[in-house]
Amino acid sequence: MMHLSSIKYPLQLKFKITTLANDFTVKDNSGKTIFYVREKLLKIRDHVKVYSNTSKEVQLYDLVSNKLIDFQQTFTITNSKQQVIGKVRKKTFQSFVKVTYNIQNPNGELEYTIREKSALVRFFDSIFGELPIIGFFSGYVFHPQYFVKDANRRTVMKLEKKPSFWGRKFTIEKLTSNPINEEQIILSLMLLILQQRSRG
Repeated sequence: MMHLSSIKYPLQLKFKITTLANDFTVKDNSGKTIFYVREKLLKIRDHVKVYSNTSKEVQLYDLVSNKLIDFQQTFTITNSKQQVIGKVRKKTFQSFVKVTYNIQNPNGELEYTIREKSALVRFFDSIFGELPIIGFFSGYVFHPQYFVKDANRRTVMKLEKKPSFWGRKFTIEKLTSNPINEEQIILSLMLLILQQRSRG
């Protein structure tokens, strides 16, 4: 498991706008880069690669979809040793109202649920973003939040979109002092960001 004891929350996630790829960097609150996340384009199946930094010299994880289309997808998460460390499944029907993802252990058993806080924020962000010119400022008006709950419905982490052009910035906060699977949760939240960035 990834060693996270030295990471300082909140994590800062920032998309690059100078590349054609769907990619972003993750830094902890000390400014240290801990991940570079990049979605591979022109692939038959959705495929996300996670590196230690932007040099892409050290790959840490793969997240690969089990389906060709974005419908009830389950992504399998493997580490650098090709070991399955977990899965994350998008709940398509529930996500029409509020974005919902289930985080599973390697055996497919539910461990955590990611759920959007407000369906209205998602709706208005999507509408506002389609308007000519002023749509560029939607990132400064609406700030969707996503909460991670464990099997006992206790909130353990939060992802929030921050004020920025084109939805470039997000933060991840840890909301509990109890032991949790931070590795699996953070990877699942990063996948959610790649898929939901343009949708609020």
